[in-house]
Amino acid sequence: MPDHTGDRVVDVAGGEIGGQALRLGLIDQVVVNLVPVVFGSGRPFFATGSLAGPILLDNPSQIIRGDRVTHLVYDVAKS
Repeated sequence: MPDHTGDRVVDVAGGEIGGQALRLGLIDQVVVNLVPVVFGSGRPFFATGSLAGPILLDNPSQIIRGDRVTHLVYDVAKS
C-alpha cells in the first residue's frame, strides 16, 4: 500500500482504530510500553475483532529502559 503521509510520522493508539489500522496493513511499527503492574484483568491492546491470520512483528528494533518502564519498538514484518 502506498505511503500517503510522505515522510511524516503518524501515531495511532491501540483500541478499535489501532486494531483496524493494523488489520488493514497500515501500521509499520508497534511500540509497547511495558510497566511492571499486574491488574488481574484488562482489555486487549488492539480491541476485539478477528484477524485473517497472525500479524508477525520482527525482533525489537529498539529497547529503551526507563524508570519502572521498558519501551519496546517492533517493526511489523512485511510479507
